[in-house]
Amino acid sequence: MRVFAIAAAVLVGAPAMARAGATIEGTVALPPAVPVPAAARYPFATAEQIGPPDPPTAIVYLEGDLPPPAPVHAEMGQQRYQFAPGLLAVPRGSTVAFPNRDEEYHSVFSYSKPKRFDLGRYRPGEEPPIIVFDTPGVVRLYCEIHDHMRGTILVLDSPHATRTDAQGRFRLDGLPAGTYTLVAWIDEQVVRRRPVTLRDGDTVRIDVPAQ
Repeated sequence: MRVFAIAAAVLVGAPAMARAGATIEGTVALPPAVPVPAAARYPFATAEQIGPPDPPTAIVYLEGDLPPPAPVHAEMGQQRYQFAPGLLAVPRGSTVAFPNRDEEYHSVFSYSKPKRFDLGRYRPGEEPPIIVFDTPGVVRLYCEIHDHMRGTILVLDSPHATRTDAQGRFRLDGLPAGTYTLVAWIDEQVVRRRPVTLRDGDTVRIDVPAQ
């Protein structure tokens, strides 16, 4: 997932002191990967196999006295019978499209309190409605046809967020000076917080271990 914080531009040839904002980089300890379900569970009309789900990652974001985030447009597709990406973070007010990139029908629905919706069944090439996510919180997604499929959208009030890579590494740039909380979100049961004080031009290292 791309960082949706807005970083200040760095002028070519400018001294390091001219760079605005602070940086936080580090790692988050991640849970083990989920096994791939057996392809024989569903009577597919295609020879395509179920792909592996995304490896575990975390959403890392800054929490505190920050300006409201600007909405973005994002996608969470269905590809090789998985949500892709399986974990997505968007600012409050953002829109998300759900394109079907497989060769048979999918559906997308959620009963989560921050956003309840049901796009019904749709084939590849059809364009289901784009959904607006205007309430912060966790939105769990499912496919009514393929019950192994799981997706998560984390709707945030923070303008500074990113998703770790599969090794748990992350970097947040262009952060304002001040005292905040760095949040590493893995799921509703595993949310790790670390206080951090930033000064303009600082690079702060924070590694978030398993607890």
